[in-house]
Amino acid sequence: MDLQISLFLLFILFTAGHSLRCNDCSLTGSCTETQCSIWLTNCFSAAITVNSTTLKYKSCAPSVCPSGSINLGIGRGSAKCCNTDLCNNQDAPDPTSAPNGKKCYYCDGNTCSNTVSCSGTEDRCFNTTGNFQSQPIAVKGCVSKSICDIVSVFDTFVGGVSCCSGNLCNSAQSVTQSFLFLCCSLLSFILLH
Repeated sequence: MDLQISLFLLFILFTAGHSLRCNDCSLTGSCTETQCSIWLTNCFSAAITVNSTTLKYKSCAPSVCPSGSINLGIGRGSAKCCNTDLCNNQDAPDPTSAPNGKKCYYCDGNTCSNTVSCSGTEDRCFNTTGNFQSQPIAVKGCVSKSICDIVSVFDTFVGGVSCCSGNLCNSAQSVTQSFLFLCCSLLSFILLH
């Protein structure tokens, strides 16, 4: 019995000693170095800019971790994952502004018939809908495939997210909405899950 307990304690010490260390920075800007849980095998860094306000976030992340960018028409975000100690020391890279030829619809608060030119790795259009205070809401724009893939894994939490690969494939239906709430909700999900 003592041998089993000793082996168990040795295993715990060994796995704790080899877990990843990442920077953990809240949206308020305070940062600390943290030891990740053994099932969190990546470090994550994200930046979101809406109306010239940039929020940055860093943390430990699971093995299913998106790297790429998202363009909501009036705001942009980028995320980067890595898997070595403190590799998220640098901020997520700014998304490139060079258009890549793809166009998607985006919502501006009153209508979703505006178009935005996608850039860099944003090779998909996305569309998500939901309800906020009994009002239908929608968010549309450009997104990288890796972000679409991770969001589809967590679709039960977000609900109604769809990605497509054709030009303007995310339709131009008009929906009354609170755009700022939608933008923050979608980006919060991407950053915090």
